[in-house]
Amino acid sequence: MSYETLEYNVNGQIAIITINRPEVLNALNGQVFTELKTAFEQAGADPDVRAIILTGKGEKAFAAGSDIKEFASCSFYEARQISVRNNAAQQVIANCPKPTIAALNGYTLGGGLEVAMCCDIRIAAENAKLGQPEINLGFIPGGGGTQRLPRLVGVAKAKELIFSGKIITAQEALAIGLVNKVVPLSELIPESIAMAESFIKHSSVILEFAKIAIDTGIQLDLESGLQLEIGLWAESFATEDHHEGIAAFIEKRKPEFKGK
Repeated sequence: MSYETLEYNVNGQIAIITINRPEVLNALNGQVFTELKTAFEQAGADPDVRAIILTGKGEKAFAAGSDIKEFASCSFYEARQISVRNNAAQQVIANCPKPTIAALNGYTLGGGLEVAMCCDIRIAAENAKLGQPEINLGFIPGGGGTQRLPRLVGVAKAKELIFSGKIITAQEALAIGLVNKVVPLSELIPESIAMAESFIKHSSVILEFAKIAIDTGIQLDLESGLQLEIGLWAESFATEDHHEGIAAFIEKRKPEFKGK
């Protein structure tokens, strides 16, 4: 698959997708969203890929936001179509059955933060700056910011960030739970790879069950979520990897999971 706005590489069992528009701080336009959708579909369908890392080219930005020029003079209808198109790409990222990590190297603003929040994990470089500054331009976040941000940091803190348009540091993002870890810029990709490797040593099918249980359950009431968990837990007993894991534990050896 050939991409114009992305780089797509596979490191062992980990796909590394890089937004490649450093000349505009990796701003997101329609082509980027279209290619992100295709790239995550490609990685999600590749049996040799077990986890995905998403980052931005260069040292200044993961993605400094959406390309404002693309919608500066949009009508109501055109703006809605853009948001629907972008949401389709973001849902592919969010619904990817494999672990996903956003490696945030610099500015992660507006649409950039919204894309990062679609990933399971966010690791920020020390130079990262995060925020939803859309209000400064006279509109609200339109790529999931009003929905995913409160689910990650709580309603009050999300309102503070969205109402003010404030941009926060990596350490502030860590303190409110928006990112999982902060590391020096030079260690960002190695640390992201190390975390991905700590995930993919386990059964891919059980990882998928865990992701479904969390992502679906968080949208349900507690009792419904618990019933979902019970069903997926029981379903894990029907997998070959479950039996391998139990056998390896009893035999005091490392399990050899096959994703079945």
